[in-house]
This record gives sequence, C-alpha cells and structure tokens, in this order.
Amino acid sequence: MAALPSIVTAPPEGADTPRLACIDALRGVAILQMIVYHFIYDLDYFGWIDIAMTRDQPWLGWRTAIVTQFLLLVGASLVLREVLKPAWRDFWRRWRQIAASALLVSLGSAWMFGPRFIWFGILHFVAVALIIARLLLPLGPANLLLGSAVIVAGLMFQDAAFNGPALSWLGFVTQKPRTEDYVPLFPWLGVVLVGVGLASVWRRRRFRVASALAPLAAAPPRGLVLLGQWPLTIYLLHQPVLMGALAVVRALGG
Repeated sequence: MAALPSIVTAPPEGADTPRLACIDALRGVAILQMIVYHFIYDLDYFGWIDIAMTRDQPWLGWRTAIVTQFLLLVGASLVLREVLKPAWRDFWRRWRQIAASALLVSLGSAWMFGPRFIWFGILHFVAVALIIARLLLPLGPANLLLGSAVIVAGLMFQDAAFNGPALSWLGFVTQKPRTEDYVPLFPWLGVVLVGVGLASVWRRRRFRVASALAPLAAAPPRGLVLLGQWPLTIYLLHQPVLMGALAVVRALGG
C-alpha cells in the first residue's frame, strides 16, 4: 500500500479491496461507451433505426476500441490487484464471479437469440484470459512483447480448420461464428498482456503519476469513478434494463 499513497481510495461499500480512482474512471469511460453502443444496437433491434452494427464501420471500429479499453484495464488491474491483494484465494473469488456471470450471459442469450447465443463473448474470454495472464505476471514488462506477438499472430494467421465450434474460440477463423458476441483468445489475449506489461512498467516506477495529471488522478469525475467501480454488475444489468425500457415504449405505441 505504501507504493500508492496518493491515488488509492477507500473501497466502496460492499467491495473487498482498496480502489484506484483514476483506474476506475478510465474503466467508467469504457462502460459509458458500452452503454451508448448497446443503446444504439437496441434501437436497431427494435426497428427504430436501420444500421448494420455487426458488419459496417464505424460501428465495428468503435466496438474494437471499447473492447480494447476494457481488456487493457483487465491486464492493468491484475498487476494492481497483485500489489493490493496478492493471494490466489482472492483471485479465485473474483474469477468465480466472472465465470458464473459468463454462464448467465450464455443462458440469457440462448433464451433471447436462440442459435446465435453467446458462448465465447467478453466474459467467457476474460475468465480464460485472467488465468493465463495471472500465470504470466512474473514476466513483468516483457508481457508487452509477448502481448504484441499474440496480437500479430491473431491478426495475421487464419485457417479454415479453426472454423468449427471446437477450435473457433482460439480466434484463427476464416469465418466469424454465428453469435451475438465473439471475443476469441487471439488476438485479444495480447491486449490483456499489453495491459499487464504497461502496468508492470508503472509498478516499477512506484505508480507515480505525472505532476500535470496528479490533480485529475487524485480527483477524477465521480460519475465515471462510480461506473468503474461496478463493471460486472453494470455489464449484466444494463442490457436487460435498456431492452426492457424500450420494450415498454414499443408496447405503449412508441
């Protein structure tokens, strides 16, 4: 804790570890984008607008940017959590929450989307990537190089042999699976490892913040911090709330 004297804050009620408000705020930025993105998606789903968010730009690029932000912070948070709560039992407690949430997403999406249900979306990926990245934490900044290599491999290599359901989760597909959310191991594991590498460099610098950014790091926007403190809860609830509200509007003749 001594390495983080100026940016560590008390945990919110119900949380199990101290917080870094600046990291929570960055996560809040990604969450806010996700909510807006899914709201636009839902407008299309209900037929109020007509866009191809799963095929066309700039929607694909925006989704990639949102996922990248989340996964960089997943990697960085692993390093920070190792400093604040290094025990494996704490890691597995959080991992079980994410894995159970991934199962709920699969069940809920199967009910809603049928054969296009989510079987390896963002939470499924994070559950797998967390274990791999946690084991690679001792590599420290070298994860920057390893992560970059994983990204390049995922972007450059494709083979139809990986298109089947048994292997498509790896990411080397030539045809995207029919699913509402797909975040394969390659190249996205590389983004998590880059986050680990960047945070490892920051850790070696004792988590010092540049003086010009110190006021913002010490007191980031409270709304963004609040969003960033509850990412899993918001992820699980925001779509049911959005789609439920829009369904009511539609039923009322909107």
